[in-house]
Amino acid sequence: MTRPDGGRTDHATALALLAACGVLWSSAGVLIKLVTWHPLAIWSIRCAIAGSSLALIARPSWKGLTGAEWGSAIALAATTGLFILANKLTTAANAILIQYSAPIWVALLGSWLLGERATRLDWITIVVVLGGVALFFLEQLEIDHVAGNAVALAAGVAFAASAMSLRKAARDHGVDPRRSMILGNLLGAVIGLPFVLTHLDAAPDTTGWLALVALGVFQQAAAYVCYSWAIRHATALEALLIPIIEPILSPIWVWLAFGERPGPWALVGGVVVVGAVTARALLGRRPS
Repeated sequence: MTRPDGGRTDHATALALLAACGVLWSSAGVLIKLVTWHPLAIWSIRCAIAGSSLALIARPSWKGLTGAEWGSAIALAATTGLFILANKLTTAANAILIQYSAPIWVALLGSWLLGERATRLDWITIVVVLGGVALFFLEQLEIDHVAGNAVALAAGVAFAASAMSLRKAARDHGVDPRRSMILGNLLGAVIGLPFVLTHLDAAPDTTGWLALVALGVFQQAAAYVCYSWAIRHATALEALLIPIIEPILSPIWVWLAFGERPGPWALVGGVVVVGAVTARALLGRRPS
């Protein structure tokens, strides 16, 4: 893959920030378990808090918004919304594994859209990582739920489109990617608002609201701050491969908080994923 913009230090920092994104995103599982509410209502409020927090942090100029930025925003909103919908139509394991087909789409389309060609190392990493994720959720995977699996695949395509469009806007046009991130979250907040209004009678308790704030501020907005810097200095494929530690860490936090212990295959899969992502990050820093 072509060397990202910037020097070795910027690239190494970008990879570290992408790993931090994975850690922050992985807190979703344990935090959402604290919120008893309709999933799309949770999505709306989380997006509203995340978008507002990021706007306060970034305070970007809104002059000259481009169609590409709106496209990035729509892809971002679609990613989170479709993933939540997939979780309702298929198993969580299927939804996670199929959504994380996103690196495949970037590897296939990145050369054409971004001029970032996937190397043999990238393809090996993709195969090993997806194999590790499959092992992690081996006991929960199912072959039915066709509609839910199709929605999860659409979420993966949207995830890839979001990463590539953010990368292209930041690299080629010097656009602050946080503008698209704010817009994407605000779109999610508006689309999910009807589910908030129709489920007000089941609104969360104090613990639930604190968890929603944490979801918006830390799990989303803080992660977006890291991601928006990293996407300027890492390739679109790296922006999807490195944070893939998220689905591995999420059940671990749930285990520590609620005692839901992963099985032995899950532990093997977790080691495979973390090992592959770490090796890709280290090898990717070497001169080509």
